[in-house]
Amino acid sequence: MASDHECVGVGTEPTTRTISANGAEIPALGFGTARMTGGDCRRAVETALEVGYRHVDTTQMYDNERAVGDAITASDVDREEVFVVTKVHRKNAAYDDVLESTRRSLERLGLATVDLLLLHAPSSRAPLEQTLTAMNELQDEGRVEHVGVSNFGVDRLESAIDHSETPIVANQVKYHPYHHQEELLEYCVDRDVCLTAYSPLADGAVPGDGRLEEIGEPYDKSAAQVALRWLLQQPNVAAIPKAASRRHIEANADIFDFELSSDEMAAVADVGGGLWNRLAAKIGLR
Repeated sequence: MASDHECVGVGTEPTTRTISANGAEIPALGFGTARMTGGDCRRAVETALEVGYRHVDTTQMYDNERAVGDAITASDVDREEVFVVTKVHRKNAAYDDVLESTRRSLERLGLATVDLLLLHAPSSRAPLEQTLTAMNELQDEGRVEHVGVSNFGVDRLESAIDHSETPIVANQVKYHPYHHQEELLEYCVDRDVCLTAYSPLADGAVPGDGRLEEIGEPYDKSAAQVALRWLLQQPNVAAIPKAASRRHIEANADIFDFELSSDEMAAVADVGGGLWNRLAAKIGLR
């Protein structure tokens, strides 16, 4: 996707990097809040917004929507500048439950609308068409700007695209150097869907990886920064690292003043056994 290549340039500020996907402009670097609650979550989100993050991710399942909303309200950053994502728990996938649970999410967040509503995971509680019909209705009501899914493979993503009256703009999945998503990314690029990488640092496994540290040495960057840069240099890919301390929150955002070469991109992929050359050719990276 041409716009993604355009915004990869060295020196770009995190607040200006976006992924264009089916009409949505999604900040490429987001702030994840998994397993963060209460005051700790509020303080972390406030810090992230102060540092420059403009994409905040939460979900009904995390039990932290109120803390995230309090942080956004307390921040000096205008609400219109923050891309807020929440997710419908798969137990709430039935039509009426989607409507009611999302309205409760908005109340907890203290927001009139969310920028992106995702179905957290495939659900056996209701047909996907029923879930998406409710999500589309929330868009019609102005409570939700965009819709998407999470933890969907290619077949399920294709079904979601077919069953939604409005574009599916994102699919949030686990993606990091040790866990590759070649087929899914290729499909997302083809269908103009943003692939949002959760657990981009492999739940703490990436920091300290000697192979990634070596790649980062010429740029004075850490293994974690190399992994995040690797993700964001790929078209249609956003990433939502989580961090609790200001030092780590700042470090995760300090990835826009260097650019990995094609060989270095391949080397990062090789750490996890990815078929980088095949993927790079298919999605237009050289």
